[in-house]
Amino acid sequence: MKALLALSRAIDALNVRVGKAVTWVTLLVVLVSAGNAVVRKVFGTSSNAWLELQWYMFGAMFLLTAGYTLLKNEHVRVDILSSQLSKRTQIYIEIFGVLFFLLPMAILIMYLSWPMFMDSYISNEQSSNSGGLVRWPVKLLIPIGFALLVLAGISRLIKCVGYLCGQAPDPLARAEGKTAEEQLADEIAREAQEREAAALQQQNKGQ
Repeated sequence: MKALLALSRAIDALNVRVGKAVTWVTLLVVLVSAGNAVVRKVFGTSSNAWLELQWYMFGAMFLLTAGYTLLKNEHVRVDILSSQLSKRTQIYIEIFGVLFFLLPMAILIMYLSWPMFMDSYISNEQSSNSGGLVRWPVKLLIPIGFALLVLAGISRLIKCVGYLCGQAPDPLARAEGKTAEEQLADEIAREAQEREAAALQQQNKGQ
């Protein structure tokens, strides 16, 4: 079990490195998008290459961080029923879900996407849009992203078994603090309150 837990830690370290590296892609997307908008508005010119580069980076952000998101327990869960069950039962459900849903799906997509990437790479497939980019790099993101998700699923299985054996912490525990969904809800509520306050202030001025 110790060797498997060490493998799990190595997989987690890989996904953490990838996840943190991809956060910089978010900044690049903002810079490219803003730069492209400024050039289009100021100089009246643009290029499909810049637009496609944004799509490629959005694809990288989604695909390459799937494993990292699973590691952080940030994937959307419908746990209305399972949350009422014992922790060990929740772990058994998690093992079942990983074995029969997550891993088969991720492995199948990874398997089917590899020939698609190879065909694009061998033919040096180009974008059908004028001035667009070569296609194979973005298609390579698919098998790589799902390979990382498969590894994350294997790591999750190891940690679940380790928890049941009393040799690992709860793999379903979230980090302390609010989740991304809770933070978004708080932000929406705060903005709504500010709008109501501004509207009330405007109404008072009008009176």
